[in-house]
This record gives sequence, structure tokens and C-alpha cells, in this order.
Amino acid sequence: MRAIVDQDITPSDRLTDALPSSWDISVGIEKGDGALLEAVEGVEVVFVTSRIPMTREVIEHAEDLEIIAKLGTGIDSVDLEAAADHGITVTHTPGHNALSVAEHALCLALASARRLPTARSIIERGEWRDEYPLGTRLSQSTVGIVGFGDVGKRVASLLSGFNVELYASDPYVPSIDADFSGTELTSLDETLAASDVVIVTAELTEETTGLVGAAEFETMKDDAILVNTARGPVVDETALLDALESDAIGGAGLDVYETEPLPSDSSLLDFENVVTTPHVAAMTRASREDTIDQLTANVRNIVAGDRVADRYIATSP
Repeated sequence: MRAIVDQDITPSDRLTDALPSSWDISVGIEKGDGALLEAVEGVEVVFVTSRIPMTREVIEHAEDLEIIAKLGTGIDSVDLEAAADHGITVTHTPGHNALSVAEHALCLALASARRLPTARSIIERGEWRDEYPLGTRLSQSTVGIVGFGDVGKRVASLLSGFNVELYASDPYVPSIDADFSGTELTSLDETLAASDVVIVTAELTEETTGLVGAAEFETMKDDAILVNTARGPVVDETALLDALESDAIGGAGLDVYETEPLPSDSSLLDFENVVTTPHVAAMTRASREDTIDQLTANVRNIVAGDRVADRYIATSP
């Protein structure tokens, strides 16, 4: 078997060491100027992150491809219909990085509420706390969670010690799933209107693209904080910028963006009330090792003809 591994999957030796020694494995996939098409030629298995777009063009070019192994939960970067058309199995690792992503969402919420970028800039200017605008306390506030899947549920669990009022919006989750964490399932508009902090954890689909846009920002409180650790396109970035510029919301904590990597001249970087991180919410050692172990086990079982749990096999809608 010939396999290629996205260099974004680290530690790469944990992945390569878990595969049969007889395999021909290379590490490193570039995207631009036809490099991706060249990289997948003659390859039977590709290990990728969301950084690598497995489009129909790429899939059709990779004539020997049998397995797409996508690290993590989201599979919006893989054309599942094209994969099915060409008999390619797509496997991923839903849920294995959920706790790390949930922790990062909470981190962004706290950093935004306590105005950490502003606090740092005060020190950099040689000033001190008398220049600091008062922050917001997360405890005893109202938090809304948009998307109540693996990550959203863990966000609710982590917030249990903050004595917050919890709302969530997810049309595909039964109310009993929210009851365990004391979360009230309600509509998107009701969740947005009630919340001091809105945390977006929804999966990116056609239905959720642009889910939070201009109308939704108008619904939110003018001092509310938006946190997005889902996928960039779930939030309309133009509408977000408009909301920030007009002070329609209080700030934002962002780990994902419509364009990635986020350009260094992005207008989002101009706001001191916006905390930005480079799509690293899932990147803790524990979750990365766990997801690599699960992904390599999935691939080995697929190659051997052994059963893989349905949750780890992605199919087109």
C-alpha cells in the first residue's frame, strides 16, 4: 500500500509507526499550483486534515485512491458524493477531539469577556490597569450554544461550574440530551436574544452555511460576545465585521474563518475586542494522539476487511 500523510498531522511518527512496516508512506502534501494533484497520484490512502480539500477534481485525479482518512470530526473538506461515485471509503474520528475544542471555546469566551488583547496592549504601551476598560464576568451570565453535538454538550458540561443559564439551538437534538446539563433547547433567535455569550459549535453543512448573519447579529445583545470554534462559513464574516464596526455586539473569540489561513491584513485583526487563534482548538497532545490512534485503527481495519463502527465511516447525505 502507498500512503501519503498531511504534514499538519503531528506527531506524524505516531501515525506512521501505527501502520504496517511494509507500506510505502510519505509525509507532506502541498496544495498550490497542481501540487496536490501530483501528490495523490498513485496513492491508495491519504491521511488529511481540513487543510487539504479533497474535491471531486482531486478524487478523480487520484485513480488508485481507496481510502480518505480525515483527522477530526468535520468532513466538509471532502466531497463525499465524489468519493462514493469512485468507490472510495471515507473515514474520520468524530468526537475524539470534542473536549479539547470545548475547552478552547471556553478559553475564547473568557479571553474575550476579560478583554485580554486590550490588557496586553496596555502593558505594551507602558501603561497600567487604570487604562483598562472593565471586563465582563462569565459567571452568572447567560450562555447560548449554537449546535448541541459532541462539542456543544461538552461546552455545557464545562460551564456547569460557572453557574450560568444555558440555552442551546439545535433542531436535530432531542430535549433529553440537553436536560442532563441543565440546558434549555430553544430556537436560534431565542438563544441569540437571551445570551450574553454565544458559542457556535455547529457542523458546517449547506443548511448551516451563513447560519449567523446580519439578522442574527441584530437579534443579539449589543454587548454580547460571539465565539466560533465550528467552521468559519457558519458565521457570515462580512456581517460579523459590520456588527463589530457598528458596536452591534461586544466582541468575538474566533478560531475559524471563511478564508484559512486568515490573511495577516484581515480586518478582524484591527479590533481589540476580537480574540483570534489559528484553528488550533483541537490541537492538544491528548486529543491529537487519541484521534491519530483511532484513525490508523480505522484504516487498518478497512484494509483488512474488518468491521469499522458506522460512526467512523462518512457517507454522502
